[in-house]
Amino acid sequence: MRNLQEATERICELKGSLVALETLAAAMLHVISDEQRQRLRQVLERHAEVARSVLIHAPISELTIGAFEHSVARSLGLIGDAAAPRRSVEPMMRTTVRIHTFEGPRVLTAATGFFFERDARLFLVTSRHVLLDEASGHRPDHIALRLHCDESDLTRCSDCAVPLYRQGQAGWRESRDGSGVIDVAALEIDRAALPPSALLRAFTPAHLPGPQATVEAACPVAIVGFAPGLQDAVHHLPLVRQASIASSYGVPYQGRGCFLLDTRGQAGLSGSPVLGSAPHAGQRADGLPWLLLGVLSARLGAGDGGDDAGLGRAWYAEVLMALTAA
Repeated sequence: MRNLQEATERICELKGSLVALETLAAAMLHVISDEQRQRLRQVLERHAEVARSVLIHAPISELTIGAFEHSVARSLGLIGDAAAPRRSVEPMMRTTVRIHTFEGPRVLTAATGFFFERDARLFLVTSRHVLLDEASGHRPDHIALRLHCDESDLTRCSDCAVPLYRQGQAGWRESRDGSGVIDVAALEIDRAALPPSALLRAFTPAHLPGPQATVEAACPVAIVGFAPGLQDAVHHLPLVRQASIASSYGVPYQGRGCFLLDTRGQAGLSGSPVLGSAPHAGQRADGLPWLLLGVLSARLGAGDGGDDAGLGRAWYAEVLMALTAA
């Protein structure tokens, strides 16, 4: 190398090549069987042992040997152990789905939604502004959902397109109160239109807090959603963010059907379920020992006095009983 600039460029080229090779290897691993994967692991371990013996007796830097060991470990981790049992994902993670909104072929935004089931009918719940926001001119005509389709391989998913309008009429249900539209929408999903192998879980009216539920200010809650750049993009899983209730739960904040959260709100989390633990529910048969408390809407704007306070608004989940009524 003639100078530092050339050395830096060469290092960047090598890093790019390494990433490309790992991408190719990951793609190949998705199309081979568990038996082939296990065989590949055995062959790699044998070849690595031979290379290790050569390197140890060669006049090279220990840094080279360390880099070799690191790369071999990364490769073995990429292959995985086909003989090891695969851990099933928590049912809560399958209740929530990432939404992409479209106008024709053009992608508009990304958000979060979750499934709610009532009387054998399935609904997708999200923020109303995800589907229509007159103030900003956001008017998608359909959305796409990414659904898991393999119980053991979380990287395998199917995309499902859902139209938002039927014969020119909005297909979702919404509600209003004395101050305007409630920022919650429920879109009924035709199960026959879903991929046959789609795996999902749904909350039900049984998950709504009843009169005996104890939900107090400062109670911790979980927000399950897909913030941009903050989700497992390989396995298409959401992340769970922690928050706490900042206003008196059950008392409509500012006279509207919502409550406040002390949370670091983020774009993409609109439509996420706000969940509280249900310690007395035990191990529910549906594997979802949670209370569905609300639907996350957005951070408070500057006009609400909460721009720098880290407060978010969530609408009471009981509105779903009106939105999903027959």
